[in-house]
Amino acid sequence: MKNVTLKQLAKKLGLSVSTVSRALTDSYEINVETKKRVKALARELNYQPNPFAAFLRKHVSKTIALIIPEISNNFFSQVIKGVETVCQEKDFYVLIYETHEDYQKEVRIINHLIGGRVDGVLISVSSDSDNPDHLKQLLDRNVKLVMYDRVIEDFEASKVYSNDYESTFNGVSHLIDRGCKRILFLKAGENLSTMNQRERAYFDVLEKNGIEADYSLVKSFVPSREVDLDDLTAFILEKKPDAIFCSIERLAIACYDICNKLGVNIPNDIKIITFSCLNVARLLKPSLSTITQPAFEIGKTAAQLLLDEIEGKNEQHEFVNLSLPSTIIKRDSTKRYLG
Repeated sequence: MKNVTLKQLAKKLGLSVSTVSRALTDSYEINVETKKRVKALARELNYQPNPFAAFLRKHVSKTIALIIPEISNNFFSQVIKGVETVCQEKDFYVLIYETHEDYQKEVRIINHLIGGRVDGVLISVSSDSDNPDHLKQLLDRNVKLVMYDRVIEDFEASKVYSNDYESTFNGVSHLIDRGCKRILFLKAGENLSTMNQRERAYFDVLEKNGIEADYSLVKSFVPSREVDLDDLTAFILEKKPDAIFCSIERLAIACYDICNKLGVNIPNDIKIITFSCLNVARLLKPSLSTITQPAFEIGKTAAQLLLDEIEGKNEQHEFVNLSLPSTIIKRDSTKRYLG
């Protein structure tokens, strides 16, 4: 069946092409009843808009880019779902780019997008991202930008993230409430805003509870690499912790593997809690205590902010910073001594 055109819709409805076009894009200039008539006929005839024609007419592509560090991370998978939920409602297309935690690849992706291929960009920066010049170039070309989760704190753009400091503070406090005093802190990345917030909270909790800070209990890992199990095993054996706070779920899974091989009992010998959106955390033996970030909501909120900027709804052009709360789910891996 041949594609239905705007002109054909307008003729059947007895309206002008411009009126039909504006009704389909939900313009405030068109009354509600006319919008309903136009959209009903468009659905009946299976009208499909041509995004490339719209781009040529208005220099609007109705497309955004979503840049993620690693698609295998369950957190980012849920972010994608949140972004797509908003964009589908607004008839926007989403192009997904993965940096694989590589700053140079992140720069190449941004340079590729600078030419006007998209109307806006959602980005969570790579773990070794240390220079925002490529993002400044994007804004200079009038491409809208919203940062989510991993943000550059002093960069002027709207940002959506979870309450990393507060949730870490509460997570470490939970371990201390369970009687733990020698707590390892395993972090992923040195320069990330998320890791900096979590590490700061870790030391603040220790100070609040009168536990002397021991910086040798903090170990950093490169997010883009597989966890070196031999290295982590040696670290755990050397430090002899009674608890481990993991900044990402991959490190928690590695700790489970190591404890199993060493015959170390979780939670009697070592308690473990981690940031994770892993749906199967409750099915692990023992079930894993988690700090669960609102990944889906972060994606939805960031996408809505970006589309509002693209559509000119943010008239004050003020940047927005939104922190969404995470949830601590206490399971068996942090239970008191089971006897």
